[in-house]
Amino acid sequence: MRRTNLFLLFSIPVLFLLCGYTGIGKSMNKNKKNPAEENWLKVSGDQIVNLKGEMVCLRGFGLGGMLHMENFIDGYTANEESMREGLLQVLGEKKYNLFFDNFLKNYFTEPDAEYIHSLGLNLVRIPINYHHFEDDMNPRVIKQAAFEHLDRVINLCAKYKIYTIIDLHALPGSQNQHWHSDNPTHKALFWIHKDFQDRALHLWEVIAKRYKDQPWVAGYDLINEPADPTGEKVFPYYKRLYNAIRKIDSKHIMFIEGNTYAKDFSMFTEVWDNVVYTNHDYATPGFGGDYPGNIGGRYVNRDTLEQDFLKKSMFMINHKIPIWVGEFGPLYTGVPEKDEVRYQVLKDQLAYFNKYKVSWCIWLYKDLGLHAILHQKENTPYMKLVSAFLSKKDFLGADAWGSTDNNIKQVINPIEELLKKEFPGYNPYPSGQQRHINLLVRNILISEALLQDYCNLFRNLSEEELIALARSFSYENYVKRQRLEDILTGREK
Repeated sequence: MRRTNLFLLFSIPVLFLLCGYTGIGKSMNKNKKNPAEENWLKVSGDQIVNLKGEMVCLRGFGLGGMLHMENFIDGYTANEESMREGLLQVLGEKKYNLFFDNFLKNYFTEPDAEYIHSLGLNLVRIPINYHHFEDDMNPRVIKQAAFEHLDRVINLCAKYKIYTIIDLHALPGSQNQHWHSDNPTHKALFWIHKDFQDRALHLWEVIAKRYKDQPWVAGYDLINEPADPTGEKVFPYYKRLYNAIRKIDSKHIMFIEGNTYAKDFSMFTEVWDNVVYTNHDYATPGFGGDYPGNIGGRYVNRDTLEQDFLKKSMFMINHKIPIWVGEFGPLYTGVPEKDEVRYQVLKDQLAYFNKYKVSWCIWLYKDLGLHAILHQKENTPYMKLVSAFLSKKDFLGADAWGSTDNNIKQVINPIEELLKKEFPGYNPYPSGQQRHINLLVRNILISEALLQDYCNLFRNLSEEELIALARSFSYENYVKRQRLEDILTGREK
């Protein structure tokens, strides 16, 4: 009989044990010929298994903010490319490179991997932005330096028996309409320009060649939250990607998200070998409203959340294939009464994930206090630099994630009333009139105007000051959200 590492047994949450979790810890079986080979994962029926045939539930964090940056995670406004262009103008190339090189080196280090391992979790999803790997003015020429940072994260996670999933979060031309695909506009041009599609395929071929022999890479998340308004191009393009990658890498799992932000699988007509289909399960009461209670004219309680999840998962359920929830999780306000509601939402979600033996990856590992399990301390050089800017950004409702139009309703309301009156049938993809107005006015227009304020904060900073700012993003400069940790580890039911 195989002996068990008792320390790890008692540190792993009950929900992992019920799932048949086996992903963490060193086996004591001395008869293994090649332990590394047994760590390879594959799809078997409706579960993910290792090469011993043991079921493995992949559960962990998304590492947003590093190789793919987002405004609410890292503190700037608008989209990553625009922010980087502004900082390059302010800092000049030498200081710009100094800051970002140190930022990337500090964002995920050994203490981060050790901490995730200590929670009994076994997965880090690594979002990447194609801009790190390819220049738009020099397409298809891969920047090898970006792989140094990706390699480092993967190798650190492997050292602590943590699987990684490489997630292409921002594709050339933008695969969806919002900031998190590094989109400076509201158009997903990826779906209407073949060259953008060819470039993304080429990048995946390069990635597959590099990692095809790495067993601690669980697989490739091919397109984060695709949003093709026609719904006609997503499945054919996925098929093209699948076939191209399989010619290079026959082992790794591919993770495929539904259209319209990982919710819609209606255009999928085939199920492919060694593929996990994935949805995102952001629950409405995790962003506001009474819970349980009436939210937007609909009564929402735990049963409602579960039924919404099952609806998004029906493709996987009908085909008896694994389910992986690639993103979920509430936003936090700092107001105990409001956050209590959101913690309950999270506990209810984890309960039905466990019920259906679902793999999951909560969004997010690190940020500045809105969403993640770790948030930066208030006294770091970076937080001291940007704190007033963050308040202004919040007042103007510039970010889509976690901010509101409460302070600029005198601007937003007349536009909403005009469109309702003059264009009652106007229903722009993907979320209708109101969100479209917020996107165009707050998240693009106001955010672009604010961006120079952010970049000017870096003006005339010395090299030593820039290095100190970058080091603000290292593990020791973060604080745990203890309640979230207790829930994720099963200490709080």
